Amino acid sequence: MKIYLTTILTFLVMAVGTANAQQTINIGTKIGLNSYNIIEDNNGLGYDSKIGMHAGIFGHIHLDGTNGQFALQPELVYSMQGAKRGDVNHNLDYLNVPVLVQYMFDNGFRLQAGPQLGLLVRAKAVNNTATVDLNEDFKSIDVGLSFGASYIHVPSSFGIDARYNLGLNDMSESSAVNSNNRGLQIGIFYLFNHTD
Repeated sequence: MKIYLTTILTFLVMAVGTANAQQTINIGTKIGLNSYNIIEDNNGLGYDSKIGMHAGIFGHIHLDGTNGQFALQPELVYSMQGAKRGDVNHNLDYLNVPVLVQYMFDNGFRLQAGPQLGLLVRAKAVNNTATVDLNEDFKSIDVGLSFGASYIHVPSSFGIDARYNLGLNDMSESSAVNSNNRGLQIGIFYLFNHTD
């Protein structure tokens, strides 16, 4: 896990450093709510959605040569995901690294989409009487797509963000079960030194 974290942080620092030398870049922070579920294609029992939180930082990079319409937004976000089955909460915490391409309208609205890499930090099943470690049951890496929309109020530099995260790979270590993450996120963000 430490190797994965070091690799991701190194990549983000290099990407931001390179972009900073060539384009306008702003740093931001974000926090919000998740509604996640685990989708199994061969299990009739099913899960219910689970509410959690997410928080993180991001870089907003305006891309030169696009008339100010496109930006790249890499993020580093701690996300409390998972699902519920009966009275048991399956708590899956990830460190997610989405890299979004944004189309920016002149009125503050943005459409965004891009890949997301998730690193499993913690996996536990919890009910009223017991906690069970599930780290061996789930793969340490989750690959997905993220897409949605956001709006920034330019004078205040505050904004809102809504997106859907679609897990693409099988997250289960069991060959008998094919499981995927699915989740909605909504949150607020603040962009430091935002000018346009």
